[in-house]
Amino acid sequence: MLVHHQYDFLIHLSTIQHKQDKQIRGTFVINSIHVFLITQNLFMNSMLFIGIVLITFIIMEGITWLTHKYVMHGFLWYLHEDHHQPTPGFFEKNDAFFLIFAIPSWLCIMLGLQHGTYWAAAIGFGIAMYGLGYFIVHEVIIHQRFKWFSKSNNTYVRTIRWAHKMHHKHLGKEDGESFGMLFVAKKYWEKVRRDQAFKK
Repeated sequence: MLVHHQYDFLIHLSTIQHKQDKQIRGTFVINSIHVFLITQNLFMNSMLFIGIVLITFIIMEGITWLTHKYVMHGFLWYLHEDHHQPTPGFFEKNDAFFLIFAIPSWLCIMLGLQHGTYWAAAIGFGIAMYGLGYFIVHEVIIHQRFKWFSKSNNTYVRTIRWAHKMHHKHLGKEDGESFGMLFVAKKYWEKVRRDQAFKK
């Protein structure tokens, strides 16, 4: 009789263990699916965020071209004039345009992160990235306000320098050319390549 009860007890324990194992496996599968979905969601959101940053960066070149041509060489020429007709000193009134572009970037990043509107933050980061690129190209490479790439023979560097030189040959706000910054017209590339071929 005792043996029979022990046998029933062991079967009962085995049944409980089997149910627990099934529950553990079920919980593991559910948790794995949950982790997978969260990871996939994070990946997709990250890709979307990066995509918006890059698209904003590219669009900023067009905005810069329009701003340079119709605002800097238009109704805000007062701020831009000393960039074409330099005055003594390190700073220019033209430097105010960095602040003008920095404010919307800062607001998009700050408000986007505060309110969980990450697409707005991504736009802000895109503007900031373009601002950094603009600073390196315009202030460092072209105008040498910081002597970091003073002897570069890179084709791209020589091309943007030549294009900007053609822009600065006009001292007034009229009759300008090459208003872009990071992307320049084909004719400037061709001129630099002809010069390089001639030197060879």
